[in-house]
Amino acid sequence: MNSVACVYFKSESGRCPVKEFIEALDRYSQRKFFFVVDLLSEFGRRLPEPHAKFIGNDIFELRFRGVEGSIRIMYFFFHHDEVVLTNGFIKKTDKTPANQKKLAIDRRKAYLALRKD
Repeated sequence: MNSVACVYFKSESGRCPVKEFIEALDRYSQRKFFFVVDLLSEFGRRLPEPHAKFIGNDIFELRFRGVEGSIRIMYFFFHHDEVVLTNGFIKKTDKTPANQKKLAIDRRKAYLALRKD
């Protein structure tokens, strides 16, 4: 079984939004994040619910509960061996907020424009 590399999306200004989001979480929540990222790295596209869910437009969400509540990290696959973590948020409703999904889609487009390999 081949693992995938999980990388943070980096903005043009050099910021890593997911890294900043995770650093602001409680230590328990941070440990949960790294646990599910390890699962994602190991299983890739085969990672099932409740840990991951396809939400459309080539975007997936990594799902876990932390001290803050239901936490979601949006991501997409680049080629077969890389996962790009685009944005994170604390889920407060049953549906994924449209603005968070749009942000992930926009960041995917920006990433693909830079990585035309």
